[in-house]
Amino acid sequence: RRSGAEVRYNTAFHDVIQACAAPRPSQRGTWITPDMIDAYKRLHSRGWAHSIEVWRDDQLTGGLYGLAIGRAFFGESMFTAESNASKIALLALANHMENRDFGIVDCQVLSSHLLSLGATVIPRGRFLDFLSDLCKPPEPFQNWPRAGVSAAELLQK
Repeated sequence: RRSGAEVRYNTAFHDVIQACAAPRPSQRGTWITPDMIDAYKRLHSRGWAHSIEVWRDDQLTGGLYGLAIGRAFFGESMFTAESNASKIALLALANHMENRDFGIVDCQVLSSHLLSLGATVIPRGRFLDFLSDLCKPPEPFQNWPRAGVSAAELLQK
């Protein structure tokens, strides 16, 4: 609430994916290669890939990106350069998706961090049933906010 952070949508996709691809102390590499970055940038230009960005004092401090297909969001990666910034991005995504009748935010890789934020494991069969319903019709989701929202506003929802 006191962070002064602002959440924006799809205003710095390239910066978010670059930050997600940057080396991390706990990892020896990344799957986000230059070819993957180019592919996701093309998907972004076509309305399939999206970024949720956290800004403070006009500095990008965290965010995530992924694909929105029908009423399912597939999170690809997230980063934080400031404490809790990725949490704010995930909260903003969850609030926005809930308000747009999305059925699932797929985090893909289980981690203690995501479990602490409320993620749950879904059996594969149930997950496939979700997807067969939520990804029809298989079209890009375009209903993203045009203006930023403060982190304090997100916590009031």
